[in-house]
Amino acid sequence: MRSKSAVTLAGVSALALYSSMALGSKYNLPEPQSVIAKDIYDQHIILMWICLVIFIGVFGVMFYSVLKHRKSLGYKAANFHHSTAVEIIWTVIPCLILVVMAWPATKTVIAMKDTSSPDMTIKATGYQWMWGYDYLQGEGEGISFFSKLSTTRAQIENKAPKGENYLLEVDNRVVVPVGKKVRIILTANDVLHAWWVPALGIKQDAIPGFIRDTWFKADKPGIYRGQCAELCGKDHGFMPIVVEVLEAAEYTKWVAAQGTSAVKTSMHVENK
Repeated sequence: MRSKSAVTLAGVSALALYSSMALGSKYNLPEPQSVIAKDIYDQHIILMWICLVIFIGVFGVMFYSVLKHRKSLGYKAANFHHSTAVEIIWTVIPCLILVVMAWPATKTVIAMKDTSSPDMTIKATGYQWMWGYDYLQGEGEGISFFSKLSTTRAQIENKAPKGENYLLEVDNRVVVPVGKKVRIILTANDVLHAWWVPALGIKQDAIPGFIRDTWFKADKPGIYRGQCAELCGKDHGFMPIVVEVLEAAEYTKWVAAQGTSAVKTSMHVENK
């Protein structure tokens, strides 16, 4: 009988461990690409392991007790009495676990709110259903554009094969240099929106009539995708965010190209 109990406990533990590994490989957070995102990712993994240990401990004891002390083996229900020591123990231990979990989380939240001394500032405005961007400070100051979903209607209506970045592609990307602290100022023109790029550790609400801010510093060049994370209407799912991080020299070229495009557009309008 002991062997059956041990097998059951081992099975529960193996199932929990397998579930944890499966979640990590398929449904986990994306690979972090900023300091804040790394902190969030590391704390997420640590908390998952703490929860797994608690799960195995609690359910292991429960199943062992049920199987070992069931009525068919001749056991009778026990009469438990009040124990102040036990109550103190099961209160203090969870409190200590919460403190251990909350301490690094609080430090990360404080760091997330520190938008001081940015290298550049970009204003992001949410619309139904697109984003508007204005470069307010730093290299590229004065650049403005709208960013809309570029996935074709045929794909959305299942009349054409879906692309690799289905519903996560835009006509104009937010372009920033690598290794620079970028402050994002957020507001909205109509209803609540939210600017969310998980790989960069950013999620901040855009509220009409209010100014919120957040920041990120990308560790390496690449393209990082996100979405509006606040239900904002019928096309809420069609408001992707794409941040392209470039090396300093490439970013300077992009800024120069934006200025040339603006001049050409202005001359075209005047000629008309």
